[in-house]
Amino acid sequence: MSKIAIFGANGTIGSRVLDEALRRGHQVTAVVRDPAKITKTDPNLTVTTGDILDPASVAAAAQGQDVLVSAVGGGDGPGHLATIKPAAEALVAGLRTLGEAAPRLIAVGGAGSLRTPDGKQVWDAEGLPEFLLQIMHAHGDALDFYRTVTDVRWTNVSPAALIEPGERTGTYRTALDDLVADAEGTSRITAEDYAVALLDEAEKPQHIGERFTVGY
Repeated sequence: MSKIAIFGANGTIGSRVLDEALRRGHQVTAVVRDPAKITKTDPNLTVTTGDILDPASVAAAAQGQDVLVSAVGGGDGPGHLATIKPAAEALVAGLRTLGEAAPRLIAVGGAGSLRTPDGKQVWDAEGLPEFLLQIMHAHGDALDFYRTVTDVRWTNVSPAALIEPGERTGTYRTALDDLVADAEGTSRITAEDYAVALLDEAEKPQHIGERFTVGY
């Protein structure tokens, strides 16, 4: 089994990634600002303090790991703009200091930059509130940065247009830059099945150096 460190392990998506990793028997390190917020106990779980915006803290958390997962958010729109791309830059900077010993990086991305059937992108839809556009573009800016990186093994995982807590079915479909939607045009995934897809990628790499997306 792998050693997996997760930044943002107490968030909606990060907590599901944490649960899925433990379910599969991996050794998991939850890296959070406030360890008291992780109440789960498991023989394979270690909780530690870390700052994803500090490359030195990233390097310390990543040391000896096989996979480093970034599941941080920023709360509101301005919070995402202040967090998501800077976190990507700090993650890459920290991993670079570890050289060939650096683990893989798998980052939770956004759906805004995905292509829709009309050839536009999700964030081009009319009527989107400003805070949501800020969140979408924060993730888009981070993805643009990752795509300039060739010396760190990164993967960016975009969810469907709608991701929320729900049932773990273990089934999903993937694409690269095109929104995954069902026959009725609905694009959705539960946070639980998103975590399944992310851990599948962690265990059997298919998308090193690129973005992929998951949905039903």
